[in-house]
Amino acid sequence: MLALRLTRGAHPAVQLRRLLVAAASAGTGFLLLSALGYAMSHPDSPAAATLRLAWCAPPMAATIHLAVAVARTDPGTRPRPGLAAAGLGPGRLMLVSATTTALSCMLGSMLALLVFLHLRGDLTGMPFDGGASQFLAADSPLPLPAALTLLALTPVLASAVVALLLRPKLAAPAATKAKGRPYGRFGVSGRSADRETFGAYGRFGARLRDAVRGGATTPDPPQAAQNGGAQAPAGAPAPATAEEDGGRRTPDDLTDFPVPRKPPAGLPWGITILTAGLAVETYAGRVTADHTLTLPTALPTGPTAVLVGWVLAAVGLALAAPGLTHLCGRVLQAVRPGPLRLLAGRGLMAEATRIGRPLGAVCAVAAAVHAMAPRSGSAATAAIGPLSALGATVVAGATVTTLFMAALEARQARADTTAALLRLGAPTAMLRSAAALRAGVLLAVFGPLTLSVAELAALPLAAR
Repeated sequence: MLALRLTRGAHPAVQLRRLLVAAASAGTGFLLLSALGYAMSHPDSPAAATLRLAWCAPPMAATIHLAVAVARTDPGTRPRPGLAAAGLGPGRLMLVSATTTALSCMLGSMLALLVFLHLRGDLTGMPFDGGASQFLAADSPLPLPAALTLLALTPVLASAVVALLLRPKLAAPAATKAKGRPYGRFGVSGRSADRETFGAYGRFGARLRDAVRGGATTPDPPQAAQNGGAQAPAGAPAPATAEEDGGRRTPDDLTDFPVPRKPPAGLPWGITILTAGLAVETYAGRVTADHTLTLPTALPTGPTAVLVGWVLAAVGLALAAPGLTHLCGRVLQAVRPGPLRLLAGRGLMAEATRIGRPLGAVCAVAAAVHAMAPRSGSAATAAIGPLSALGATVVAGATVTTLFMAALEARQARADTTAALLRLGAPTAMLRSAAALRAGVLLAVFGPLTLSVAELAALPLAAR
């Protein structure tokens, strides 16, 4: 009931995101039902039916990825003091997010079932024309348990992935963190949880920040020694805490920009898998006697090893994208950077994993579409059926929308830093220029890379 109330009372923009998830789920559900209809109308070819069912995995993965991105950017399921006081902590809010995701996907699945039944003629008694009889199976009754099982795959998997990724993470106790480190800096026993940056004690406001974090109500020992050991008067007000300060930040707090200390670990693996995929394609393209894999309409039919190389190249490109994004940020702020390049570079480094993963998926999809374009002549273009167009639309639309959701999540994550910069007098034009510089650098790096991978992937099949 709470999930329904939060869903009904959400902002129109949030409702639009959920409708996009429902639309992607509807497309995926219709593809699954079409695979079931093909299996019913071709009982003598189970291998072809299994292959069509397997080709529904990319649209399903894209739909689940979009559902996770929408759940992460949902403002109605964020932990808030009022909800926590009412007993809705992070664990229950995670369940609300999973339930909302399941409801959106179920809405799309039910819409897919209604459209499929309407085209079969089970609802109106007027079946679709004979051109689509191979995947509608209008002359045989539809097994409802099998159809409902296929339609339940997307809601169940999407809600499970959302619950897994948004589950509350318990912080490790201080004793466990300090275990194995008996001596810290300058021989101090243990180690503080918040590590200081280089020169933190030499900058303005560092001692005040340490006092506020530690909850100290007395002046620092060096300051007390300079004042002759005098303590604060009894009636003097205590220093303001972080909550009483109203969220104000000192200039030194801007040094705590959330930049990861280590780059993403997927860059070497991504480059290795990408190179292996291209090598497999090149070797398989020169082999004349090879088993061909018959794919659905409008998809390239060629040696099986070439298609395996395509998959490896796409996976490698997606894995290498976060590391490349982090490297772009590091290169951007090299060689005496100014405020603009420094802000843009540190932003890319901080958002490398959040932006890099969906960006890699978009690049992989774009490379696959560009690689199939040389194989699509006039005859192949005329042979593109509705299912192929629907599957391509679901995959491309879901991946691009997920990238926009990731950009929105990154904007929400750096909202505090942006507000602090504006309070310090940073011009709004500089923040916009930094965002434009980040987008331009990513486009300049990933655009040629995607085109190069697509051209190399299309060479083996273009020569046949």
